[in-house]
Amino acid sequence: MPLFTGVVPPVVTPLNKDFSVDYPSFTRTLENLIDGGVHGLFVLGSTSEVIFHEDAARRAIIDHAVKVNNGRLPIFVGTIDPTTERVINHTKTAKAAGADAVVVTAPFYTRTSQPEIVDHFRYIKDAVDIPIIAYDIPVCVHVKLERKTTVTLAKEGAIAGVKDSSGDDGNLRYVLQDMAGDPNFFGMTGSEIMVDTALAMGSHGVVPGLANVDPHGYVKLWNCVQKGDFAGAKAEQERLLRLFEMVWISLGRTSAGSAGVGAFKTAMRSLGIIKTNTMALPQRSLNDEEAAKIDAILRSVGLLG
Repeated sequence: MPLFTGVVPPVVTPLNKDFSVDYPSFTRTLENLIDGGVHGLFVLGSTSEVIFHEDAARRAIIDHAVKVNNGRLPIFVGTIDPTTERVINHTKTAKAAGADAVVVTAPFYTRTSQPEIVDHFRYIKDAVDIPIIAYDIPVCVHVKLERKTTVTLAKEGAIAGVKDSSGDDGNLRYVLQDMAGDPNFFGMTGSEIMVDTALAMGSHGVVPGLANVDPHGYVKLWNCVQKGDFAGAKAEQERLLRLFEMVWISLGRTSAGSAGVGAFKTAMRSLGIIKTNTMALPQRSLNDEEAAKIDAILRSVGLLG
């Protein structure tokens, strides 16, 4: 089996109304995921609002997650920043804090070629001996990790796996086919709504932000696929599709990022996991009218009485 498999949610970072990290709520978030049966934790990803946190806050978030987890699950840490040297520094910090792997995007703001992106990952691997997961998320970094780029890095051992949030399931399938049989590589989908399909085509895991709201659902889906119960997986995926509709409620008033993560936070507040649904500035938090619509969705899928 590859190094990491299963359901590895990107963990929401709860905030107080003054925009500081709400660590009691963060503890509840982590424990809710662990109690839900997930197989790993990914802190400081996009759902964690990583790019909004300064260096000291990032270190404190990692330290808290490692302390609460206490070795129960593997911890991935996003060491996401625009340039190679910054990513190397974050990666050294993550390793020292106890991360089991780091998650790295292509450089952003700066414009780079695919060969330069390959070099970016090589430089990080040469600087820090820790498993690196390539994060394919062109909606945020505005460049796609091409099939050749990912496979080149995987075959030379510069990356241990890929988290595909590109929406390009065909490309992920080709990468999985190219790397089939290699026990040192894993491919995970970042989709919430195509998990049964991705697992059926050979993905080794799933990294769904919506699992912050319903970890049990994604673990159930994973378990169904592992047992070969694809009808059960399809049924659970379709229940989760209804839950996922919360991410569209505030679109137009907010950005897509605020609408998605903000919806997760709003649902988690209703479920008593976190205290506020505050988003990092300048993102907008969801309002009371939008929260009422999310509560209706939570009731419709059996999560709220």
